[in-house]
Amino acid sequence: MKEFIEKLPKAELHLHIEGSLEPELMFELAKRNNIDFKFKSVEEVKKAYEFSNLQDFLDIYYEGAGVLIKEKDFYDMTMAYFKKCHEDRVVHTEIFFDPQTHTDRGIAFETCFNGFHRACEDAKKNYGITSHLIMCFLRHLSEEEGFKVLEMALPFKDKIKAVGLDSSEVGHPPSKFKNLFDKCREEGFLTVAHAGEEGPPEYIWEALDLLKVSRIDHGVRCLEDEKLVERLVKEKMPLTVCPLSNIKLRVFNTMKDHNFKDLLAKGLNALINSDDPAYFGGYMNQNYIETAQALDMTKEEIAQSAINSFESSFLSREEKDKHIADIKALLN
Repeated sequence: MKEFIEKLPKAELHLHIEGSLEPELMFELAKRNNIDFKFKSVEEVKKAYEFSNLQDFLDIYYEGAGVLIKEKDFYDMTMAYFKKCHEDRVVHTEIFFDPQTHTDRGIAFETCFNGFHRACEDAKKNYGITSHLIMCFLRHLSEEEGFKVLEMALPFKDKIKAVGLDSSEVGHPPSKFKNLFDKCREEGFLTVAHAGEEGPPEYIWEALDLLKVSRIDHGVRCLEDEKLVERLVKEKMPLTVCPLSNIKLRVFNTMKDHNFKDLLAKGLNALINSDDPAYFGGYMNQNYIETAQALDMTKEEIAQSAINSFESSFLSREEKDKHIADIKALLN
C-alpha cells in the first residue's frame, strides 16, 4: 500500500501555507531577521507541538508566523512546501494563506502575496506542479476587518482563485461573514469555508446556505446530521478532510476512531489533506499512509480519495480528466 500511495498522483486542497513552516526554517528566518524568538531551540519548538485543542495550536501558529518579514521569507517557506509536494507526488495544490496574520503585524499585503505567487510560478517551472492561491479570513476577527483585507487584495484578484474562512471555529459561525462573502462573490471569487471540525453541523449548513461555498473544509461532524449528509451527497459537496490534524487536535482520539472510511462509504465526496503539516506530523503521503493503515482501507478506497481530490479542485475539466486517468491506470 505504501508503494501504491507514493506513486499515486494527488491534489491537495486543504493546506495552510503558514502551517508548513518547519521549526528548522522558523529558526533560520528568526536569525536572518534578528527576531527575539521565545523558543531557544528547534527541540523546544517541537515539544510545544502538543495540543489539546485548536486554540492551543493557533497560539503557537501565530507565534511562528512572526518570523516571516520579507518577501523572500514567504517565498522560501512556500518553495519548501512545494519540494514536499514534489516528493509526495502532489501534482496540484490549492494553498490557503492568511494575510491578516501578517498585515496586522505591519507587513504589507504585497510583501507576503508576491512571495507566495512567485513560489507558485517557480514550482510550475521547476516541478510541473500547478497551484491556486486561496485567501482566508480569520474568523476570530470581525467582518469589518475582513472587508479591510479584501480591499488590499483587490489589486491582486486575478491571481487569487477563491476566498476561505479559517481560525477558531467555535463561537464564530459562518453567518458572521455573510456580507463579506457576498461582496467576495460579487468580485468574482469562489468561496470555501472551514466548518464542522470543532464546530457543529449547523455551521456546515450556514457555510452552504449563506456563504455559498464550493467546498467544506473539514466537515467531519456532518455524520451527526442525517439530512445534512443526504444534501452533501446529492450536491457532491467536497469535504477536505485532514486526518493527522484531526488526531493532533483531539477531534478523534486515535486514527482508528477516524470516520474517513465511513464518509466514503456513505458516498460523500471526501478527500485526504495535510492541513498544517509542520505542526501535525505529516505531509500528504503520511496522511494517506496512516489513514489507510489504521482504517484498513483498500487501494480502491485510497484511489477514490485521490480521484475526489481532482474532481473537487478548481482545475479545468481537461486537467482533471488527465490526472484521474493516471490514477485509474495505476489501479489496473
